[in-house]
Amino acid sequence: MAIELIYENDSYVFVNKPSGMLSIPDRHQVNLPSVQGQLKKRYPEIFTVHRLDKDTSGLICFAKNAESHQYLSGLFEKRGVTKIYYAIVHGTPAQPKGMIDKPIAEHPGQKGKMIVHAKLGKPSQTEYEMIEQFGMFSLIRCTLHTGRTHQIRVHMADMGHPVICDPLYGDGAGIFLSQLKKKFKLSKLEDEERPLLHRLALHAGILGFTEFNGNQLTIEAPLTKDMNAMLNQCRKWLH
Repeated sequence: MAIELIYENDSYVFVNKPSGMLSIPDRHQVNLPSVQGQLKKRYPEIFTVHRLDKDTSGLICFAKNAESHQYLSGLFEKRGVTKIYYAIVHGTPAQPKGMIDKPIAEHPGQKGKMIVHAKLGKPSQTEYEMIEQFGMFSLIRCTLHTGRTHQIRVHMADMGHPVICDPLYGDGAGIFLSQLKKKFKLSKLEDEERPLLHRLALHAGILGFTEFNGNQLTIEAPLTKDMNAMLNQCRKWLH
């Protein structure tokens, strides 16, 4: 898997991370490639500021020096960074936009999973807006006001609209053209149908913050080819 550099300056480098790649090396998965590992081959110094889940695609930022790392890490802690994601979810939310304000905690019996929990959870806010709806699926834009683990995935699942192809908070099943197209016929060249999408449909699209010198920096990573292909088929067959 190759990373795509979106933008860089003297302080930061922004990368469009592919789904399936780690943000930083994992001690349990030492042989898997990571964005940090690839960047360390290109730059004399690189500092991790934040992370994306392995299966989430999209924009991730690294600092090029200690001063920039300290400054941007502080902005993330103080909620001074605009973080916008795009998700394709099952179904259609009852309200086209709103704020999900529900505390999130670690699952007491399942390591690596999070849950909404009123007493044990930490404050968690996800602002969402429906961009397109196709009945079976919807394209949602989410703005994170906090940064809890799996926040969008947990909040959308709790709302009854899990992110498609989510193995942890949904059914994990891939999406096939035969689900969208009524008179679907398998090509004579294929023995079985391939999924349009078979990975978590969550993409980090926009990061924005004010740099130390006062400049406003807003960087965007376009939707991936697989998510766009899925949406185009939805537009074609589900409207």
